[in-house]
Amino acid sequence: MSSDIRLMDEDEELEIVGFDAEGFARQALASRQKLAAVLDHTLLRAEATRGQVIRLCAEAAEHRFACVMVNPVWAALAHAELSGTGIPVGSVAGFPLGASLGTTKREEAVALVRLGVHDVDMVISLGLLKSGENAAVLQEIRGVAEVAHGAGAIVKVILETCLLSVEEKLRASELAIAAGADFLKTSTGFSAAGSTAEDVALMRGVAGGRCGIKAAGGIRTLADARRMLEAGASRIGASAGVAIISELV
Repeated sequence: MSSDIRLMDEDEELEIVGFDAEGFARQALASRQKLAAVLDHTLLRAEATRGQVIRLCAEAAEHRFACVMVNPVWAALAHAELSGTGIPVGSVAGFPLGASLGTTKREEAVALVRLGVHDVDMVISLGLLKSGENAAVLQEIRGVAEVAHGAGAIVKVILETCLLSVEEKLRASELAIAAGADFLKTSTGFSAAGSTAEDVALMRGVAGGRCGIKAAGGIRTLADARRMLEAGASRIGASAGVAIISELV
């Protein structure tokens, strides 16, 4: 691993530099339209059907969500359904365990961007991270980021924070940023727990203004979304996006 990558100590004071969480949250919550613009409209259930994906895309186009997030098998369909709407397609790599080979994640990214995917949400290898194999974690993230960025796409790196210690969250965040992450993302939504405001704040403290923070997993209400935004999230992943924006008066 490059010697210029500085890993934070868990006892070190975190200072958010370059991102106004309070101001961003206030802006995002100002209207349904602005809130929709920071929500990834998500359907990643294994049993999701063609009809459900088509409905997801129609809702995204109607409400102008940040993107639709679907499993790779539906990426081409989502791209076709959203053609001409300006709503990007998102999909996942190494999902949900993160335990596939780094080369496999890179190949997934290659296939996804060829299908028109703009947002690639990849899961890191938790086992490698916990084993202290920082260079390997950095390499696999960088491999996906290079593919995505070369195609004009972005990468959100899923840390699965519920399975990490504070030190591991700090280290994973720094490695992901060093490898070119456009967003740090809390969770897959398929593990022991989802997003917490505390984890969002921790990740924002590391990132400052260097990248976005995506909160995902268990965000079902406007109150949930508000907590994440006020903690420092700049993107939210949710399957309940329509219900969330409908709560905003």
